[in-house]
Amino acid sequence: MSDFFKIYTHSPWDKLNSEYLVEVKLLSLKSIFKSFPVIEKEFFEDLISNTHKQGHYSYLQSIKRIVGPKNEDYDISSWIFLWAFDDQGRMYQFLFQKVTLQAQPTQSILAALAPPELSTLFSEHGKDAILRIFSLLNTPKKVKFLMILGPKGKSIAEESQFYKIDPNQLDRLKKTHLIGNIPNIQGQWFPSFSPRCPICNELLVGLENYRIGGGKIICPRCGYQG
Repeated sequence: MSDFFKIYTHSPWDKLNSEYLVEVKLLSLKSIFKSFPVIEKEFFEDLISNTHKQGHYSYLQSIKRIVGPKNEDYDISSWIFLWAFDDQGRMYQFLFQKVTLQAQPTQSILAALAPPELSTLFSEHGKDAILRIFSLLNTPKKVKFLMILGPKGKSIAEESQFYKIDPNQLDRLKKTHLIGNIPNIQGQWFPSFSPRCPICNELLVGLENYRIGGGKIICPRCGYQG
């Protein structure tokens, strides 16, 4: 068993070329934390808002297959993939899944990430690293571009079972290219950005019971909440 998820998606940088699928490999968060971190809905609400307001934020339906660490195929309808570069040339890739936990409302978990430098960062700084990076990703002036990739129809695994396509035939139909490693230009992965209070300019901190995400932050000096 590996510690990686694999995503197969049409290439968003090539006008969603329908002839090819790109394989993206991401490290499972289970190899860093004991459980998958739950991400609060405010983070996604801010992302959706930015895709409507910002030209360099976008949403595309392009995912065609997701394979888990045990080589299991997933129903792609509950997954999204976030792909971004910040203004310092650092790349961020995050895979999320919508789940229902113990009869609670549907929540989203952070399932996997890339590149490897981020796993080191998360191992050293824990959920504080997630909070700071996710705050950065929802700050348009700090982001060069951000894409949210969603599912497109049924997965190719499900389609192949439905149509009973021979795996060798499927390989010929879907030519797959593997992304090469993209270098970390700046060599520093912990973002220096932290949100500041609009009233007194103090660094904002997360509320005590706020698990992970963007939006629920408080100023320790004047009490402002954002």
